[in-house]
Amino acid sequence: MDSDLKQLHDRDFNLWIENIKIKIQKQDFDDMDWDNLLDEIDDMGASQKRALDSYMQRLIEHILKLKYWQSEVERCRNGWMVEVTNFRSSINRILKKNFSLKNYLNAEYQDLYQDASKAMALLFEMPKDNFVAVDKIMQDNYFG
Repeated sequence: MDSDLKQLHDRDFNLWIENIKIKIQKQDFDDMDWDNLLDEIDDMGASQKRALDSYMQRLIEHILKLKYWQSEVERCRNGWMVEVTNFRSSINRILKKNFSLKNYLNAEYQDLYQDASKAMALLFEMPKDNFVAVDKIMQDNYFG
């Protein structure tokens, strides 16, 4: 059965999930596809981290745009503020369901900020010392 489940994982992922779910509900751990199950669990955690990284980097980029891109800010302000609000909401939703990722985000924040700042420096000039702390950037009323 183990090899059947392993093959099913590659052929029909959704059906594989249903089979694994049934086996777990029945506490039938014989012939379980442990290798793929553990890989999928790892991928789920990594997926949440990737989403958090992406939302945070986009949030930082839009804050920097609002704060420093003077030639575009009048025309784009409202749209950028909507994006900032949406990115914050997405980050907060992930953290609400995965509270332990707050430590991950705090550990990664400086690198994410540097990446966002480096990308935005290609579009407009800003001071070298433009860092905004994570607590401030996550405040609902902060837009740069």
